[in-house]
Amino acid sequence: PTFKQSYAPQSGEIFGILGQMKETFESNLAASQKEEQTNQKAFEDLKAAKEEEIAAGQEQIDTKTDQLAETDEKLAQSKTDIEDTKASLSADEQFLAMLKEKCSMTDQEWEE
Repeated sequence: PTFKQSYAPQSGEIFGILGQMKETFESNLAASQKEEQTNQKAFEDLKAAKEEEIAAGQEQIDTKTDQLAETDEKLAQSKTDIEDTKASLSADEQFLAMLKEKCSMTDQEWEE
């Protein structure tokens, strides 16, 4: 081992490996970015669809709430109407009973 042996530099091979690694990393980065864009688009589409579903659901809730309020109002009105009808029926039955009694009395008077 003499010190005068010629030295063959190995840096060319190292630079080749590093260059190949750089190309691999760049292609992986490009693929990852493309995949991320695809996933971002899919997410945006899904988000828009879900927001439309939420809006439609909220609209249904509002519609059903309005229908419930109208139904409750009709129920209250119907209860009032039935109470009035029952009171009227009772008054009419009393009048009929009184009328029958008067008719009966009038019949008796005519028979005498």
